[in-house]
Amino acid sequence: MPNQPNANCPQPIRTWLTHAIDSEASDLHLVAGYPPIIRIHGELQELDEPALDAQSLTTMLTDIASRRTLDEFEAEKNADFCLELDIHGGQRRFRTNYFLSDQQMGACFRLIPTAIPDFEWAGFPREVAERLANYRNGLVLLTGVTGSGKTTTLAMIINLINEEGGRRIVTVEDPVEYLYPKVTGSVITQRELGEDVLTFADGLKYGLRQDPDVILVGEIRDRATAQMALSAAETGHLVISTLHTRDVKGAISRYADLFPQSVQGEIRAQLSNSLRAVISQHLLPSIVAGEKRQLALEIMFNSSPIASGIRTGKLQSIDNYILTSREQGMLTLDESIKRLLQTERISRDTAERFVSDASYLV
Repeated sequence: MPNQPNANCPQPIRTWLTHAIDSEASDLHLVAGYPPIIRIHGELQELDEPALDAQSLTTMLTDIASRRTLDEFEAEKNADFCLELDIHGGQRRFRTNYFLSDQQMGACFRLIPTAIPDFEWAGFPREVAERLANYRNGLVLLTGVTGSGKTTTLAMIINLINEEGGRRIVTVEDPVEYLYPKVTGSVITQRELGEDVLTFADGLKYGLRQDPDVILVGEIRDRATAQMALSAAETGHLVISTLHTRDVKGAISRYADLFPQSVQGEIRAQLSNSLRAVISQHLLPSIVAGEKRQLALEIMFNSSPIASGIRTGKLQSIDNYILTSREQGMLTLDESIKRLLQTERISRDTAERFVSDASYLV
């Protein structure tokens, strides 16, 4: 949905969003029966406010939204849009979701940073990003649970491609979050679902007619988008997208599972040829309470043995190939977690909770 005007934002919500920014929170949750709640480095914290009254909350949320957003919410019981507010003398943007719970209106506001973070701050290896950015075609997938930083990583990679110049970039997002700077030598257009294009699949279909080199698809949610992404990757374009799975193997199996059983063999064959890399992300609590979470990664680059495993459906072999292909830049989640422990960025208790075998940490 389009960005919403800030003139009608009720003062309580503006105050809570300002507090969230000042607290370096990632999200603000407004749910009837609860006080306003913010999430800071993965932990929920209640604000010192009374529980929200359902009717008052509905009135405040209705005041913010456009007529179009409210019509969508009435029809679909959910609505997404990007809210812009002038806070501390600058424009701040919030990815906003309206929802119903027990037939009461609620909202979640995700705070969008004013600038695209750098790789050092995010903990994402720049050499991996450069390798992904330098692909000229194929499919790159980022996967992880909700809130694992996929959107931020996508933004850093796309910004790297944009800054290097010489490529036409089309993004399809729901909604548009990070805004990319105009750079001499590059052309980038950002299309938002519901405002500029109807679906991710349509964004891919028509994006192919806009002379793209790189296409960012915010998420592969359905068969039509998955098929278009493969087709675009096969025809000489670099397609970068996300899936909601916990690990690399899950991303590959999830991709195939979007299709009927009768054609999954064909899809695995296409995927084995077109897939370039899968990156799985996890954000783990810092060893220092109150500091930002630490990024753990599982990194897989496609190779002949991995392509064979994808094609034949023997995904259990992929873990072994990642483990034995460190010299090719691959990384297991267990190894990533072990490195965070050795550099004293996470606690041993955290490490033991997230590794597949605690004995690996010894």
